[in-house]
Amino acid sequence: MSIDPNPRPDEVPPSTNPGPPPSQSDQATREPRASAADQPTHKSILREYAEAIIIAMLLAFAIRVFVVQAFKIPSGSMIPTLLVGDHILVSKLSYGLQWPKDCKFQPGFPPVTCYSSHTVIPFGSIQRGDIIVFRFPEDEDKDFIKRVIGLPGDTIQVRNKVVHINGTPFDDHTFTQHTDPPIHDGHISPRDNFGPVTVPEDAYFVMGDNRDHSLDSRFWGYVRTEKVRGKAFRIYWSWSGQGSWTEWVRWGRLGKAIQ
Repeated sequence: MSIDPNPRPDEVPPSTNPGPPPSQSDQATREPRASAADQPTHKSILREYAEAIIIAMLLAFAIRVFVVQAFKIPSGSMIPTLLVGDHILVSKLSYGLQWPKDCKFQPGFPPVTCYSSHTVIPFGSIQRGDIIVFRFPEDEDKDFIKRVIGLPGDTIQVRNKVVHINGTPFDDHTFTQHTDPPIHDGHISPRDNFGPVTVPEDAYFVMGDNRDHSLDSRFWGYVRTEKVRGKAFRIYWSWSGQGSWTEWVRWGRLGKAIQ
């Protein structure tokens, strides 16, 4: 009986040297590697947390620069409207979308401090009576808050504590106070007798509501538009820290609109 030299595939005999079967140790080695690939590594978890923190910081920074920023009132220059310990919100969008400029990098948060801004898309204009936060002209690392009294082109004069705008007495009794009765001569101090002066273009004359105890435009001049950081619009927290512990928080001021 002869053997067919071209056997069919189903008739091909198996290899006579298949090699040794895989040992149990080899199988045990391969299986954990496959399962480890399916598990998140410790490094990836840390990376996820880091990315989440960075995104949150960038979002907070963007909101702070372009939308709204919180400030604390440290002095009594705006009494009775704002009290020491009031925490307020300032809208960056009240007058338009602002693009920061004159920026300086620094360690900490925020990592960038910008000393001016340019209005890209205007939404409105600064009005008389607005309470604004701005860079203090004599030290731009400090923020001041005052009320707008004079607009560009206005003539401002103070006569015996009474503010005159373009020759007409300004009715400010509803939001101001005078606690020091003596009237200072204008040659000694500009507090009670000042001017007349004309507000230049692209600038504003500002004053504190606590007129006898406010360092404002009577002493250091005007606020330029590019230095305005925003308009104060609401008190979100108020802390006195005085008297009985039940009175430390001024509950009646929380959420109060600033006018």
